[in-house]
Amino acid sequence: MKLIKQDILNALKTITAPGEGENMVDSGAVTNVVTFADEVIVDITIRNPSLQARKKTEVEILQTIHKLVYEKAKIKVNIKVDAPATSPKNEIKGKSIPGIQNIVAVASGKGGVGKSTVTANLAVTLAKMGFKVGILDADIYGPSIPIMFDVANERPLSVTIDGKSKMKPVENYGVKVLSIGFFTKPDQAVIWRGPMASKALNQMIFDAAWGELDFMLIDLPPGTGDIHLSIMQALPITGAVVVSTPQNVALADAKKGVAMFQQDSINVPVLGIIENMAYFTPAELPENKYYIFGKEGAKHLAEDLNVPFLGEVPLVQSIREAGDLGRPAAMQTGTPIEAAFEAITRDVVQQVVDRNDALPATEAIKITTMAGCSAVKKN
Repeated sequence: MKLIKQDILNALKTITAPGEGENMVDSGAVTNVVTFADEVIVDITIRNPSLQARKKTEVEILQTIHKLVYEKAKIKVNIKVDAPATSPKNEIKGKSIPGIQNIVAVASGKGGVGKSTVTANLAVTLAKMGFKVGILDADIYGPSIPIMFDVANERPLSVTIDGKSKMKPVENYGVKVLSIGFFTKPDQAVIWRGPMASKALNQMIFDAAWGELDFMLIDLPPGTGDIHLSIMQALPITGAVVVSTPQNVALADAKKGVAMFQQDSINVPVLGIIENMAYFTPAELPENKYYIFGKEGAKHLAEDLNVPFLGEVPLVQSIREAGDLGRPAAMQTGTPIEAAFEAITRDVVQQVVDRNDALPATEAIKITTMAGCSAVKKN
């Protein structure tokens, strides 16, 4: 079949250009269409730099042409990102922290899925790989990182840098840690409104002597809310990792977590989804796998949302015991847990590398009273 250019353009007029509010053709997003027999090349320019936006645009074009023009058409889509000239590649807007190369937010839609446990084990695995690592425990109302690193009774020291007093993070297992848990009693509930919590976080972020770090991991609170917005407003987030268990109740909230990062007004790249408590293998039957919470739920969610699946963490008693004892399970050598976290961590590192190579700057967000957040106006 010989494809006709005008037919292709008419089909593309049924698709709304990302962030434009009108169709791809009339908005000027489609810059060129070339047809030859049953082949077509579509050149398009979009403003949203996220990998998710580019993939969504490509899929929409393919599906629309196959549906409205010719189902066997051979289509090539060339997508160009029209990034603002004031935002150089990899220089992210917002207040940066000197010496910190990559900031990765670890989130979950629901509490109790093991987000903090995964954060702790990712951190020690990165340290074992030779990276300089820090954790900011932003789970203000339920800080657990100090317990997992056996530093619950420690307190950050004060050091003077360039004439200014700074907090020195507590360090163990090669990981620097700051948490609100260092400043409260173990039995003391943190009953703060959003502004007070945000102020405390800003102090731990910008009034701390983090030094040189390859990775800062931020252990976010469960859900989507004030703390998340404050963090993404203040910091140059490289990307986000979402943790979920396989059951539908957790997946529903994990989906909301991914959606938060992918909003046009936030636009933080989602590095991938990790499935925690994926299956149970009893020690006496090492070949058996029991899918207590469901099978491959997070993997299927990642496929549905078009984000990377970073791997599975089994439900193993030693992970819980290690966290309670203050020595993350990934530090154990020659175990399936070590292997699982090594594979996941390598995928996270690769996703960060790919993100920094392929995507321009993440936009800063601006908090507003009614809307929650909105995009910073582009010049």
